Amino acid sequence: MGYLIGMDEAGYGPNLGPLVITASLWEVPGDPREFDFWQALESVISNSRPSRNSDLLHVADSKDVHSSAKGLGPLERSTLPFLQVLNGESQVDSLGKLWQLLVASPAHLEEIQQHPWNGDDRFALPTAVEAEAVSDSGKNLKTALEEAGIQLRALCSEIVLPERFNRLCSEYGSKGVMLTRLCMRLLTRVWDRESDAPTLIIGDKHGGRNRYDEFLDEILDGEMIFRVEESTARSVYRVGSTEIRFQTKAEAHFPVAVSSMVCKYTREVMMEQFNQFWSEHVPDIKPTKGYPVDARRFKSEIADAQAQLEIADHLLWRGQ
Repeated sequence: MGYLIGMDEAGYGPNLGPLVITASLWEVPGDPREFDFWQALESVISNSRPSRNSDLLHVADSKDVHSSAKGLGPLERSTLPFLQVLNGESQVDSLGKLWQLLVASPAHLEEIQQHPWNGDDRFALPTAVEAEAVSDSGKNLKTALEEAGIQLRALCSEIVLPERFNRLCSEYGSKGVMLTRLCMRLLTRVWDRESDAPTLIIGDKHGGRNRYDEFLDEILDGEMIFRVEESTARSVYRVGSTEIRFQTKAEAHFPVAVSSMVCKYTREVMMEQFNQFWSEHVPDIKPTKGYPVDARRFKSEIADAQAQLEIADHLLWRGQ
């Protein structure tokens, strides 16, 4: 028995909407460094785009699964079954339930719900696919996981809204350091330091950062960190029976791909609710994804409504 943890983020660059960081924890038979999820689950998943009538779930980097042209459907179809498996086969049928599943801290959940566009549980899921299809896929996925001896132990997220994003950037000195520290904090929720079972942790590189041991040291209780490799391609460390990798194209690994999809899906549905809120106050406004240039257009067009609603800039706008 061993464990794999995959981490990824979505929404690092925009001015509007959340940054979402997700870690997924998997229990697998045997050595986690040798385990092949793609082969073990080939009856239900594909890491390339399935044919139109295929029942396979497309599991890959969220940038490959999701496209604005095709809408939320492909990403939703492949992501919600994993959330359903984690939720004991119960449907995650609202954005509020999604937050409850991913966010550990009641205070963090309350912070999210206090924002005007996040204030109730009216946003229903799924938005673009049939609930029955999600349910059937979730059941098939659960069966395949059981037959392969795989258990999805956890999906945990940090959902960082603009006010917190700006505050942490100021506190840590840069958004790059903020991202790395939030990833380390998330690791503490899924990495069992008391376990002797072999564990492999994989995450994407954080921009041009090659060195991560000083940040790992902040979450460890004086344990020895062995530096195996630090390069532009990957940085590898060992702590006890755990190997930790930060590497380029980490989404090629199944646990990272699932985390990538959960991040992207969470951000996308939160942006849909955000746009829905503002369309109620500014009729016919064009929705935004929150990225620079278009975010400035959107902010300008909602300025009058924002003032009337007395919504402060720090709740809305990410300055870095």
